[in-house]
Amino acid sequence: MGKLFGSLYIYIILSLLILTGAVEKLWPHKEGEQAILLQEEFSQSIALLLNTPNGLAQVKAHYPTEVFAAVDVLFLQEQHQQLANQQGVISFNQQQQAYWSFLLGDEIVRVGPIDVVSATFDSSWPYFIMLLLISVPIGLWSFLLLRDFNQLQQACKTMAAPEQANFVTGYSSVLLPITDLLQALQQRIKQLLSSQKELTSAVSHEFRTPLARLKFAIAMIEEDDLHEAQYAYLDGMKRDITELEALVSEMLKFAQMDRETPKLNYSSVDLVELTQQLVKKLQQGDKPKFKFMGESALVCQCDSHFITRALQNLIGNAIKYADQVIEVRFTLVGSLLQVTISDDGIGIAEQDWPQVFKPFIRLDKSRDKEKGGFGLGLAIVEKIVHWHQGEIIVQQGPLVGASFMITIPLKPSLN
Repeated sequence: MGKLFGSLYIYIILSLLILTGAVEKLWPHKEGEQAILLQEEFSQSIALLLNTPNGLAQVKAHYPTEVFAAVDVLFLQEQHQQLANQQGVISFNQQQQAYWSFLLGDEIVRVGPIDVVSATFDSSWPYFIMLLLISVPIGLWSFLLLRDFNQLQQACKTMAAPEQANFVTGYSSVLLPITDLLQALQQRIKQLLSSQKELTSAVSHEFRTPLARLKFAIAMIEEDDLHEAQYAYLDGMKRDITELEALVSEMLKFAQMDRETPKLNYSSVDLVELTQQLVKKLQQGDKPKFKFMGESALVCQCDSHFITRALQNLIGNAIKYADQVIEVRFTLVGSLLQVTISDDGIGIAEQDWPQVFKPFIRLDKSRDKEKGGFGLGLAIVEKIVHWHQGEIIVQQGPLVGASFMITIPLKPSLN
């Protein structure tokens, strides 16, 4: 960071020095103008010097001086009065050089010529020169800075996982201190993710080992003669073991999805047809009743495996909580497609909407074991939708229950 601001500081100082030198060279300070403003003091000094012994010789030694007979030089009436009062009369020649005339007895002493006005520049080319002197270096510096920022931005955009980031910009980059910090941060994130992965694997292994022993023990107990109450108790234990195994499996899947973005295999998928197939697979019986509305066919480029997983989670949740009806609406808005799944169940309070997509969040109305799940389904759906450059929101739908709307592009950018 010090290199970045140091280069800017040095450039500003050098620009000021160059600008000051150029202004002084092209538009020098006009000493002559000050001399004219001080002509009264100058005239008095010369007049006093001329009235001293050897005064004329001293003036001649310092300034170009000529002596004329008073009758040979014509002056205006006011100038005659000035000469009589021992004051100098100033005049200029064609070269804008000044002459001071003084009356000394019956002679006129003319001092000059003296340059009092410097040459001026009326053209605009000095402005363009200074503009180039300042703008070219700052333009080059800005270009290099923009190039490095673009490289850094591209590295961040294309990063699907921390180990895939490439923050190398070269030793001449002004962003080198920043990239060094990012590389150190990248290594730290890798270590944390590796520790998390190891912890998740270890915990899942530690879970599965006692679960397997419990299943084996239950199987051994079932071989003995048991009464009805004991069988019911064993059935409850089996359900609990199955739930724990499902939780471990979901945790491992979510940890993998949370860690990195997988490479998506894009293909043309008709979401209307896919949704109808999922409904036939998940629906048990005639209720709840499904109503398909909007587009009859909606083909987009997506990863069919992950999109199926997302739609399956949403449809499964709707089936769990719906009372009588589930509405599925397909809408095409420009280059975007929308899939809205609404049910007439208990719904989600509006104040809980921001919490819906957070992992392991189970709202108050869904804490029973039969419907509550583990709080990972919607978090997984959100990640899949984001991978497809889309978004998912919960909203007030056409029915009284919950309503989720997925929006994804028909053809996502592959950059």
